[in-house]
Amino acid sequence: MAQIIAIANQKGGVGKTTTTINLAAGLGRNGKSVLIVDLDPQGNASSGLSIDIHKTERTIYEILLDEYSLAECILETPEKGVQIVPSNVNLSGIEVDLLESDDRNFKLKSYLDPIRNRFDVVLIDCPPNLGILTLNALCAADGVIIPLQTEYYALEGITQLVKVVQMVQKSLNPALVLTGVLLTMYDQRTNLSRMVVDDVRSHFQETVFETIVPRNVKLSEAPSYGQSILTYAVDSPGAVAYLSVTKELLSRL
Repeated sequence: MAQIIAIANQKGGVGKTTTTINLAAGLGRNGKSVLIVDLDPQGNASSGLSIDIHKTERTIYEILLDEYSLAECILETPEKGVQIVPSNVNLSGIEVDLLESDDRNFKLKSYLDPIRNRFDVVLIDCPPNLGILTLNALCAADGVIIPLQTEYYALEGITQLVKVVQMVQKSLNPALVLTGVLLTMYDQRTNLSRMVVDDVRSHFQETVFETIVPRNVKLSEAPSYGQSILTYAVDSPGAVAYLSVTKELLSRL
């Protein structure tokens, strides 16, 4: 049965989608069957794996509106062992659509549960906010990974998310755990990056992954080619880092 992991941080630009795509690719290369659920209306996880989000008619939005089952919306990706439920801008309206739904926090869970036995890991790419979509992800997940950019205010930004995770644990999903905090966009040339790493490790201790993802041009380029970093530039520092994170994640599942 699949382990369901939400990749979440309410701040944009911290590496959520990059982490989702490249962890999925790494897991696939380790013989795991992986499903990505793109829960971001920007659809970057989908387009980053060569899905034309403007032509895709069956997305997570239609699933949450009860128009299709999740199984009917799964698409293949170019990555070995990796499939995806795509997203596009239509998902932006879901807050209003689910306003009067009694089970609005558990819609995603109700659709993921029937297909859990088809995959080893499900990765949910959350939007950059703490609204209904992120709440659905946390209610459906077994664990959450928080990518954290090594910059000033990094810890301040994560405080609210941790509070939401604790609220979900207390009231909605007691089984939810913090799988790990992943430091991203690390620049070894700056004292600030090193200070942030020390602060985050001091605060979250063993929850922080040992591997730190460096700031890397190839990582930024890969999505524009619809590829993971492991396909686009397998020898790059970014690829080496995500393969290392993958091994750490496997040891935590």
